[in-house]
Amino acid sequence: MVLKFRLKNVFSFRDEITLDLQAAKIQTEKGKALSGNLFTINGEQILKSISMVGANASGKSNVIRGIKACVNMIQSSHTYNENTIFQVAPFKFDGYDKQPSSFYVRFILDEIEYEYSFSLTQTEILTEQLYYYPKGRRSLVFARDETKGPDKTDVYEFRQAIKRPMDVAANTSRKTLFVSRASQMDRDIAKKVFRFFTENIVLDYKESAMPVEDFLKTKKEDILEILNTADSDIVDVKIQGNSLKTFHKSNPDIAFDFDTEESEGTKTLFQMMLGIINVIRNDRTFLMDGIDTNLHPHLVEYIINLFNRSNHAQLIYTAHNTHLLNTDFQRRDQVYFVNKRDDGCSELYSLYDFKDFRDNYDMEKAYLQGRFDAIPYLTTPNI
Repeated sequence: MVLKFRLKNVFSFRDEITLDLQAAKIQTEKGKALSGNLFTINGEQILKSISMVGANASGKSNVIRGIKACVNMIQSSHTYNENTIFQVAPFKFDGYDKQPSSFYVRFILDEIEYEYSFSLTQTEILTEQLYYYPKGRRSLVFARDETKGPDKTDVYEFRQAIKRPMDVAANTSRKTLFVSRASQMDRDIAKKVFRFFTENIVLDYKESAMPVEDFLKTKKEDILEILNTADSDIVDVKIQGNSLKTFHKSNPDIAFDFDTEESEGTKTLFQMMLGIINVIRNDRTFLMDGIDTNLHPHLVEYIINLFNRSNHAQLIYTAHNTHLLNTDFQRRDQVYFVNKRDDGCSELYSLYDFKDFRDNYDMEKAYLQGRFDAIPYLTTPNI
């Protein structure tokens, strides 16, 4: 599970931003009542969900895009050729387009904490580091600084965690992350890190969707409950032959073909829940941009609460609907705002940073009044 993401000079974020899933020490009555929104590993409390809200074009989606760019680099950089342009764009103003972008992820895997970071331009890797805490103490796995090259022995520093590390370094170009190449070359710790980013962080619910057959055997009641929450009158789902069939309340003996006779909204919701329930069942971290785009607010709240009632699953999402700004189901440290400043760069900050805001205040009202910024300021044009 993820503890922290940091991005710097990535898309609309010029300055470093931090998305922190390590729970704050909230001792209020409401905060304690929402203790189910946390889980504990190695004595550390971790949030199960994080929301990001803000005006249109404020940069909310760029947080998700930045994290996805980081994950995609790890997943794919060992396949890049010399003409590859990385899908990471720096902030475009004030000369920052000539400066590197950087990424940092702190996470826990098999009860061991890791810190992984790298920096790059759009055409080459500049630095890369991996640390871990095998006995509770920070230990270097490797560090890389291409500015010290061209000799690989000057570029890289290793400890004892990777066998024959210079063999990997010799096969790692400036287009490739060392951890990606080391995983490809069967180095154990690199394979663990690589699998974390390819399996534990889910960028698209379609990637995580469980087979329909397995779902109907183990989680059928869950999907029926969700479909009913969406005001559907579907009362049963079955596989008949090679087709998925649905049955409706008005006449539960008549089968409807799911692919051709159900609405696009119902089909989308069904496919989404195949992925989300699998994420929750396997304690993964799921990123979702615009969770409220095509779903009713009650259904969105239901999905968020699925994560908040999970064991160790995590949800990071953006939303527009201010109805979700509600301290009845989320703690103050679970709410982030994204604001576009006058100089064109985006900033990210937590509701928890506003120390004078109390749990009994109306968060939605305060937000719409502009107390936290991150809202559009409109003027009426002369037409």
